This record gives sequence, C-alpha cells and structure tokens, in this order.
Amino acid sequence: MTDKQNNPDLLRQIEAMLPTLSKSRRAVGRFIIDRYDKAAYMTASKLGESVSVSESTVVRFAIELGFAGYPELQHSLRELIRTKLTSVQRLEVANTRIGDGDLLEKVMQSDAENIRATLETLDRANFAGAVDALDRSKMIYIVGMRSAAPLASFLAFYLRLVFEHVRLVATNSGSELFEQLLRIGEGDTLFAVTFPRYSTRVVKAVEYAAAAGAHVIALTDSPSSPIAEKADSLLLAKSDMASFVDSLTAPLSVVNALIVAVSRRRQAEITDTFAKLEKIWEEYEVYEKPHDE
Repeated sequence: MTDKQNNPDLLRQIEAMLPTLSKSRRAVGRFIIDRYDKAAYMTASKLGESVSVSESTVVRFAIELGFAGYPELQHSLRELIRTKLTSVQRLEVANTRIGDGDLLEKVMQSDAENIRATLETLDRANFAGAVDALDRSKMIYIVGMRSAAPLASFLAFYLRLVFEHVRLVATNSGSELFEQLLRIGEGDTLFAVTFPRYSTRVVKAVEYAAAAGAHVIALTDSPSSPIAEKADSLLLAKSDMASFVDSLTAPLSVVNALIVAVSRRRQAEITDTFAKLEKIWEEYEVYEKPHDE
C-alpha cells in the first residue's frame, strides 16, 4: 500500500495537479473530483468512456498521481468515500453497486468476502497482544458508539462471564464518557471499536486512555483510522456499506475469536462459572426447556 492510498487529501492533490495535466488527463481528474463516489466503483475502461478518453489514459493518470496502477487509485477512492459520504450518498452509491437481482445473495457474498479478507490480513501478533492484555488487565473498559455499539455490548456480555472486572462504557454525552473512564490507568485495558463514519467520542476515549497509560485495543478498518495511531494492539477488520447500513460481519467474527481465545486461557474458571450458572438458569427458568415429544 502506498502513502497515497492513506492520504485523506487525495482530492486536493488531484485538484492541485490539474493545471499541469494534458487535456485528456485533466478530464479524468475533474471527473474524479466531481464524482469520486461513482469513480470508485468504475473500471478504468468505464471511467474513460464517461469522459471520452482511452482506458490507457486513465491508467496513466493513476500512475502520474503516484499509484502503481488504476486498481490502487480505485482502492484509495473507496476508502475515501467510506469516511466522507453522508447517509444519503451512501444509499445512492450502494444501490448502484448492488443493483437488482438476488439482494440476499449479493449482500451475504459481500459479507463472506469481508471475513475472508480479514482472515488473510489480520496481524496475528496484534491479535495475541490483545488476548494477553485482556487476560492480565485489572479492569477492562469497552467502548463502541452508534452502529458499533452492538459489537461492544456483545463483547462485554461474554467477557463478563470470564472476568469480574469488565465495564461497558455507554454514554449519551462526552462528559459522561470521561466520568466512566476517570480511573482508567496503567494495568487497565480499553477496547475501542469504530468504523466509518468514525465516532468522535470513541476517538476521544482512546486518546484519554492512552494518555492515562492504559493498554488500548483498537478494532477498526484501516491504519489511517483515527483510533489506529494510539493503539497498542491494532485489529483491522474489513467492513463495507450495504446501502446505508454498516456491514460489520467481519469485525463481529474477530470479536468472536477474541472471546474464544480468552476463554481458553481461563478454561477451569469458566467451567466452574458455567456449572453455577446452569443451576441458576434452571432454578429461575431463564431458558425454555425442550418439550418431550
């Protein structure tokens, strides 16, 4: 991955280059600036056709911009739109991408691809570091806002079955956030999760915890994510947008793997805990009993 792909000022770079470009390449650049949400999902041939230039001109434009080829530029544009688009724009782009046909198949295939890509690229050392941090922490704080809140809640639910010292940070204001993180410090862990469009409150929580000396585990989508820089253990999971909906299937799979890995560390304790819980669940009829046939 090139530095260009991580540059949030890509559109400004293209704008600055326009006066130095040939007429045909300038047309490519202007189209990308004006319609980057469309260009991100167009082939080089289709983009060239849209501005009446050849496919090779589009490829040469990408190279002149500093990319190895058009696919890298396209990838950079896709990363850009995930952080910049409003919900209305996301809806329009996703409808164009998905089209009609079997929507169930298309969405589920996309989720499956996200899991596969995450499995291939997730750093195993960072994953192991996250497991170690959770296992040895004095207190585990978990924070995730908006669409990422269910991931945080899911993780907190299961970690509470493993540890006594788990706190789900759920707030409606910035002041409440810092009140709940007031005592975080060395020996503690903050597990933070956010995906585009990134939550400002989660970013602030990470900055606060890192300054306090806590171990920060960041579950996010990119090294350029605003919570990545402060992370001690960076877990990158592929996410995507299905219409205005955030597709977080791969991040949930990473959370599942963390829970399993941590529980393996505490196997004896968990066995004892669940033996007690089963008696409680049966006594208070927490779960439906299967009916005899």
